[in-house]
Amino acid sequence: MPVPTGEVRLLSEIQGRLLAVPGSRETAVTLSHVGEHALGWIAIAGAGVALDPARRGRWAMVGVGAFGAHAASVVIKRIVRRRRPHHPSVTVGVGTPSKLSFPSSHATSTTAFALLAGSVTGVSIAPALVPLMLASRLALGVHYPSDVLGGAAVGVGCAALTRAVWPTEVVQNVLPGALRDSAAGRGATENPEENR
Repeated sequence: MPVPTGEVRLLSEIQGRLLAVPGSRETAVTLSHVGEHALGWIAIAGAGVALDPARRGRWAMVGVGAFGAHAASVVIKRIVRRRRPHHPSVTVGVGTPSKLSFPSSHATSTTAFALLAGSVTGVSIAPALVPLMLASRLALGVHYPSDVLGGAAVGVGCAALTRAVWPTEVVQNVLPGALRDSAAGRGATENPEENR
């Protein structure tokens, strides 16, 4: 077997340490399924839209932001075209929908979701959820460390952009009436000084 070097060696060492933790592989596989195509995050946002009428528009923002982050990562993957790890020293623990590696779509959408959901609930989930997802992709051997760090950085940018444009007039025009009303109510709640 060829001796791993550079980032391959780093991934191999990280993977070995992560998989030595009991239950780490099972947890990583579960996170892989939840984060696939951002579907788990979109489902949670959808539940928020359905079950939290007072913040319906903001939960819609979370879903749109998570989906948008995933889409952005796919576009970047097709531009960069970096191949996934394939060295014998790295064990691949889960199937992937493509052979492209940078950035990690799981890391991108998870970071965006965590930051946006945290802004809605007031609970800072990103410090726990994001590192867990990043580590899971390394444990499963499907990304290099720079892939997950790059994905997290893209996710931060996507979350910031989503919050900046939500709800603009353009976004409001494509939202169903109930979401528009909720978003308008949010504006009144968040800016009480302007409504006196």
